[in-house]
Amino acid sequence: MSITTKFLPEDIALMERKGINIETVEKQLNYFKKGFEYANIIRPATIGDGIIKLSDEEINDFVDKYDESIKGNSLVKFVPASGAATRMFKALLEFKNDLEAKDTFAEPDLEKSKGLVADFFNNIIHFPLYTEIYSEVAQKLGNLDVLVANKEYKSILEATFSSDRLHLANRPKGLIGFHKYNGEVRTPVQEHMIEGANYAKDENGVVNLHFTVSPEHYDQFVELTNVYKEVYSKRYDAKFEISFSTQLPSTDTIAATAQNEPFRKEEDGELLFRPGGHGALLENLNNIDADIVFVKNIDNVTSDRLKEDTYKYKKALASILVDTQSKIFSFLRRYNEGERSEELTHEVIEFCMKRLGWSLGEELNGLTQDEMESYFFDKLNRPIRVCGMVKNEGEPGGGPFWLKDGNHRSLQIVESAQINFANPVRREIANAATHFNPVDLVCGLKDYKGDKFDLMQYRNENAGFITHKSRDGQEIQAIELPGLWNGSMAYWTTLFVEVPVSTFTPVKTVNDLLRPEHR
Repeated sequence: MSITTKFLPEDIALMERKGINIETVEKQLNYFKKGFEYANIIRPATIGDGIIKLSDEEINDFVDKYDESIKGNSLVKFVPASGAATRMFKALLEFKNDLEAKDTFAEPDLEKSKGLVADFFNNIIHFPLYTEIYSEVAQKLGNLDVLVANKEYKSILEATFSSDRLHLANRPKGLIGFHKYNGEVRTPVQEHMIEGANYAKDENGVVNLHFTVSPEHYDQFVELTNVYKEVYSKRYDAKFEISFSTQLPSTDTIAATAQNEPFRKEEDGELLFRPGGHGALLENLNNIDADIVFVKNIDNVTSDRLKEDTYKYKKALASILVDTQSKIFSFLRRYNEGERSEELTHEVIEFCMKRLGWSLGEELNGLTQDEMESYFFDKLNRPIRVCGMVKNEGEPGGGPFWLKDGNHRSLQIVESAQINFANPVRREIANAATHFNPVDLVCGLKDYKGDKFDLMQYRNENAGFITHKSRDGQEIQAIELPGLWNGSMAYWTTLFVEVPVSTFTPVKTVNDLLRPEHR
């Protein structure tokens, strides 16, 4: 690619410090000009057509096989945990800022304010954060319960969010109290440790957890996990091995002006690079050396009384992965050892159609026996993922679809931003989706020889999208890299399995903690 943008020497020095080459920046600037391709969705994945629905008997059978399935396999539970909790408290922060902008000492009538804020104050005693807020407010203003009764909400919010000790808006979500058990407040990090001990413990009793964190919060994560490793090791008869990584600066993407030119910061004229979204974590996942990796978001945890479904279905998904993998590995070894027969090819075709749901008409049309064997060897010798899918009950999240790429159809998790809703056909397909992705994945990262795949080779670079932000009062454009479970896994072997909604309990706003599954 020829370089067309005139970069300053200090621009090039900045890129070098981040580990980003000029060609990558040029490619990103070109995306602002031409845009990303929309996903070529041809129909939603549904039960019997891309989504496997297991009977209770089948699920129990896979769960029973779990311990045997994982023997000899190394396991890691991978948890993206980088985000600050700002969005959790967005409604409260906006409410506080609105009050301050009015420059009045009169407290508002809560019932006329935003519903989320009303719910928060009406139920404040039920939040695991209550004790922390109570203590902070008591030091500054007096009794919290009295202040709430007197509707002194502005004062409470100012005391809470101006606290140097609480850091609520900037604290990572993983370190905020989500659940309370007889006085014990647990953060999502602790809940993931407990989950790991119940479905990601290897045959030697070791639980390997890996959290991706922000550099500024690294020490806090280490401190918390060091405290609870000892506690939970005794409680759950497990040895915890916990590691951390941060999003690499080399995965940052350049920001652009509305005119598609590189955006420069007002204060110093430096180029603006922004984090590339969760797709940047493909590099972190690629550095994990394990046979089986469980992937689950930091905020998707539930209380103890509802955890059994999570344990059960995670074990079932892992067993399905190992079972599928063993069959694929068998085919690949036979091919590699020189077996060539119509019988083998028939076995492979039947497996791909029945287990993987592939329709193989166009793909195999006109291929010779040799070409067919090469086709299957290439398509099956890839990383594998088994993804839980939940019935769509109005929660936001990517959906499962069949995509067409040339003659090949594949199962993909597609975000709304990747769909052209202006196209009536695509809009109708999207609206017909019955399930969505709760980020519940079990992944196989090694090939039939036991060697690690280079995951960077199995992503679709064109599956990113452009978002619009503002900085210094100006509109900017930003690039989201192909999402970790979207375009970053575009060329993986994929299975979708229906899981119950009880396994999906995300916390996007603080008031989600009032839902029954978190109480």
